[in-house]
Parts: sequence; C-alpha cells; structure tokens
Amino acid sequence: MSPAEEEEEERSLPLPERWPRASKFALSACAAAVAELVTFPLDLTKTRLQVQGEAAVRRDGAAAGRAAPYRGMLRTAAGIAQEEGVRMLWQGATPAVYRQIVYSGVRMVTYEHLRDSVLGRAEGETFPLWKAVVGGMSAGAIGQFFASPTDLVKVQMQMEGKRKLEGKPLRFRGMHHAFLKILSEGGVRGLWAGWVPNVQRAALVNMGDLTTYDSVKHFLLLNTTLVDNSVTHSVSSVCSGLVAAVLGTPADVIKTRIMNQPRDKQGRGLLYKSSVDCLIQSVQGEGFMSLYKGFIPTWMRMAPWSLVFWLTYEQIRRICGVTSF
Repeated sequence: MSPAEEEEEERSLPLPERWPRASKFALSACAAAVAELVTFPLDLTKTRLQVQGEAAVRRDGAAAGRAAPYRGMLRTAAGIAQEEGVRMLWQGATPAVYRQIVYSGVRMVTYEHLRDSVLGRAEGETFPLWKAVVGGMSAGAIGQFFASPTDLVKVQMQMEGKRKLEGKPLRFRGMHHAFLKILSEGGVRGLWAGWVPNVQRAALVNMGDLTTYDSVKHFLLLNTTLVDNSVTHSVSSVCSGLVAAVLGTPADVIKTRIMNQPRDKQGRGLLYKSSVDCLIQSVQGEGFMSLYKGFIPTWMRMAPWSLVFWLTYEQIRRICGVTSF
C-alpha cells in the first residue's frame, strides 16, 4: 500500500481510532463535568465542615469568637442556602469543572495506558490487585498534580461566602481574578500550594475509585452471570465510591486546611508548615476523628459522583464506538 493510500485509509477511520488517547481524554472530561455539577453542593458542604473548629485557627486567634459550630451535613447545607443564598451552593463550581476536565482526563488516559501497555492486562483474564493499585495510585497522582492549581482556586472560592458573613473582605471577584491574584502573590509556585497532600489524597482516592471499579467490574464479569451493562457499572461504582471516601477523607481534610490557610507575602502558610504538621496539629488539637470531618458528605458525594461518572463515561464510550473501560 502506497503512503498516499495509507494516509487516505487513516483519514477514513473514526476519530476514536485515529486519536484514541485524545478521544478518551475528551470523553472522560465530559462525564466528569456532568458528575461534578450534579454533586457540587455536597463538595461545598464538605469543604465548610472540614475547616470548622481548626485548632490552629483557635490558637492563632484569627477567628476568635467567630468559629461556626459543627452543625452536620444537612444543617450546614441548609445554613449556606439560608444565610448566603441557594446559588452559593455552587460557589466555585467553574474552577471545579475545569479541575475535573484536567484531572479526570489525565487520570483516565494514564490509568488505561498503564493497565493495558505497561502492566500488561490481557483481555478476559484476571488482573492482579497489586497492579491495579499501582496503576490507580499513579494515575491519580499524575492527574492531580496537573490539576492542582484549579483545585486551589476551587477551595478558596468555596470559602468566600463564609468570609462575607464574618465581615471579612472578599478575596476574589471571580475565577480568573483568583488565578491572577494567587499568581501575583505567590508566583507560579503559589498555584501549587498544597500540592503534596493534594497528590497524596488523589493517589488514595484513585486507589479506591479506579482500582475498586476496575477490579469489581471485571470480577463480576468473570465470576458471575452479570454482563457488561448498566447494572454491573452501577454495582462497581457504588463500591468504588465507598472505598474512595474511606481512604481519601483524611488526606482531603489536610489538603483543604492547607489550601485555605492564610499566607504571608512569600506565599508561605501561616498556620501549617507542611501536611505532616497539619496532621499532627489536627489530631492533637481536635482528636483523630477530626480527620474524618465531612466524611458523610464526602461519601454521599463520592457515591453519586462515581455512579454518574461511570455510567455516563461507559455510555459515551459505547456511543462513540470506544471499547468498554
């Protein structure tokens, strides 16, 4: 076959076959954006719960007499709606969607590449759990590193409504202003503030999410009468959401607190020196269970998030002619 004929044949192929990784990136980004918008109020509630009653803030005196009581998920969500407005339940949704586009796109493409090309999973065969764990943690860490600036902006914008109620000046006029302000105050490194606990959390969450979904799904297909359909995808996604919440909540609490803390002119945190310091202060000042503040909304968000994401992702792949995950 001549080069011209080969080029013509390549042009006739569907887009998913011509650019498989780019297509999978786009498909996973679309599914993640849908799941993020549907479940975002739970993410906002979780963030507010995670920063309430910080021992470091009480010691520093920055919020003396202003710390809100730990009210639980439903009362916190209702309080945000009543005190700040229903629209504020989606405060920070734009950078959150941007974050999911980058994060989910990178992690899904990376995981499939590692699973199929590097770790060598054969079709129709069992995949060792340790390989799935390595693939899931690596994909999550890589994806989160690239998405960390958008996650930083999301966390800080989610706290703007609370700052307004406390009589503090708002820090940002919008998402782009937040990016520019963080960049001007802390430089490029400032955009990656808190990236270490962020990446640690993503590695743990993906060990729960990607690894559990992939392992449960293929276990069901190989060992039960279930077929590759929405029922199998639903069962697998429910399991992955629960495991991801259990593994990821402590790192998520540390990540949120580090990202939300005030900083000096050099971009250094004023409350915590590192993720380890934040962990020690939180446990010593508030007890071990402080690491699971916001667990219920985290789980209640991850379960529907995983369900919406995986069902949407699998269906979009099928419609576009891409093989099932």
